Amino acid sequence: MTTQLDDDITEDVTEEADVDPPDDDVDPPERAGFFRPRRVAVALGVLAALLVGAGTWALVTANDLRSSGAAQNSALVDTGRTAEVSAAVSSALNQIFSYSYDKTEVTEEAAAAVLRGEALEVYDKLFAEVRDKAPAQKLVLTSRVVYSAVQSLEGDRARLLVFLDQSATRVDTNTTNGAAAQLSVTAKREGGHWVITDMAPR
Repeated sequence: MTTQLDDDITEDVTEEADVDPPDDDVDPPERAGFFRPRRVAVALGVLAALLVGAGTWALVTANDLRSSGAAQNSALVDTGRTAEVSAAVSSALNQIFSYSYDKTEVTEEAAAAVLRGEALEVYDKLFAEVRDKAPAQKLVLTSRVVYSAVQSLEGDRARLLVFLDQSATRVDTNTTNGAAAQLSVTAKREGGHWVITDMAPR
């Protein structure tokens, strides 16, 4: 009797454990989100953001960072230079992650002015896709830095954590999608101006 009951339980567990294989059409986690290939602004999205939620969430997280001690370093001693690099990086990101489908050259010129090294190389490759698809997508992408924290400032180099709100509108369908993004940015002072040398989604 006991043996029969054990066999029945084993069969039930085996049947319940049988699950359908994953759908090949489902995007893996790293491709999920606003900027995946089947959504608008694919190229800039790959470069710009790992989605982290709504803009309010971003502000709360940034405030937590400030109070946690992660941002308590020499960057906060020299408030003038800290404000300078924060403003420069914020302005640069607003420009390079905003574009209109009929004026992509404006964004490319801005990128050439504020990006250097690997940051510029990666950006140029990805923006080439944007430029090619822009006429068909008729997309207008607007990005705005809502918070930036200078995590370190040593000499002419700085590292920042930046939160952005992004809005993408397709002019032909008048549809708009929004998202938030979080970036780790490395900048250096060059010729009296701050330029970005590296960017990575957080």
